[in-house]
Amino acid sequence: MKQTLLDGLDRLEIALPPERTEQLLAFGEAVLEKNRFMNLTAITDPAQAAELHLLDSLTLLKVLPLAGKSLLDVGTGAGFPGVPLKLAEPSLRLTLLDSLQKRMHWLETEALPTLGVEARFLTGRAEDFAKEQRERYDVVCSRAVARLNLLCELCLPFVHKGGYFLAMKGAQAEEELHEAAKAIRVLGAAYERTEEFEIGGAVHSVIVIHKTGNTPLQYPRSWARMKQKPL
Repeated sequence: MKQTLLDGLDRLEIALPPERTEQLLAFGEAVLEKNRFMNLTAITDPAQAAELHLLDSLTLLKVLPLAGKSLLDVGTGAGFPGVPLKLAEPSLRLTLLDSLQKRMHWLETEALPTLGVEARFLTGRAEDFAKEQRERYDVVCSRAVARLNLLCELCLPFVHKGGYFLAMKGAQAEEELHEAAKAIRVLGAAYERTEEFEIGGAVHSVIVIHKTGNTPLQYPRSWARMKQKPL
C-alpha cells in the first residue's frame, strides 16, 4: 500500500508531508481491517486500495484548490473521497453524508477519532437534508452513487452560488454528461470542464460543474420521483 501510494502521489504531482502520508496509510489499513467484519468495500488488496480509494480521492486536489473550503461528500460510504481529502488538506471543513448508519457510526466513533480528524456527520438520505443544509457548501463531491442526471439533483441544492459540484465518474462520463445537460441547467448550474486521471490502469473522470445561480426550491424531489421522471 505504501509504495503504491508514494508512486501515485509522485505521478499526480501531489507533495505531502510524511505525517499526512502516514495518516492516509493508516486510514486505508483501517478500512481494510474493518472490512473483515463490515461490508465497506469490494477491494481487499492493499495496493488496489491505495490506487482505487486513496489516490482516486486525492485527484480532486488537482481539480480545485480546497484549502479552507467547506466540502460535503454525498454518499461517502467508507469515507471516500472526503476523508483522504481532509487528511491531505487539514484546513478543509469536511461534512460526510451517507444513509448507512453502521458505516457512519464507524467513521464517527472509531476511524476519524483514532486519526485525530474532525468532521461533521449527516446520517440519512441527501434529499432529506437538502432543506436545512441548502446552499451552504463551497464544494460538494460524490463518487459511485448514481448517474449524473440524478446525482445533480441530489447534490447541486447543497452548493452555494459560485461554488462547485465535482462528480467522480468512469468510462461513461461523457455519455452521462450529455444525459444530464438539462438537469444541470434547470438546477442553476453550468458545466465547466472534465478532468481525466489514469488510476489503476483506467481513465477516471472528474466532471466540474459550476453553480451559477440558485436551485429552484422544488428540488430535490423524492428519490422515487427522481428515478421515475429524471430531469
